[in-house]
Amino acid sequence: MNLNIVLFQPEIPQNTGNIARTCVLTNCKLHLIKPLGFSLDEKHLRRAGLDYWKDLDLSVYESYDELREKYKDSTFYFSTTHAENLYSEVNFKDGDFIVFGKESAGLPDAIRESDPERGIRVPMIKTTTRSLNLSNTVSIVVYEALRQMDFPNMK
Repeated sequence: MNLNIVLFQPEIPQNTGNIARTCVLTNCKLHLIKPLGFSLDEKHLRRAGLDYWKDLDLSVYESYDELREKYKDSTFYFSTTHAENLYSEVNFKDGDFIVFGKESAGLPDAIRESDPERGIRVPMIKTTTRSLNLSNTVSIVVYEALRQMDFPNMK
């Protein structure tokens, strides 16, 4: 199974496209929480250069609650600049969910605060800018999690 990557209300199709490509090439499942800032229709995806979309294990949900209800016994981590724990301090395991917020606002307080011990962050210098690009952050966290699992089914 590997990891489950959750994008909460993603806004930028290029970021989602980069993350989808990462998911395809790392055997991760991508979960998208609506509303999306773009269309998932085939024409739109082709225009964005997402020719590998057909190989993606994808689920789309009307709400975050719908996703949590479906996977109520799973472990969820929340990537946020507000977390105390570094992503590298977590012991990821097969089947874990890693939730990332939308580009303009991150994760809502209610999601972040639902399980604050499961908050994780990528360290950055103190700056006036918000954070790393979403697709870069996903890649950093995914590869650390897969490294911990000895890169299952990867060469």
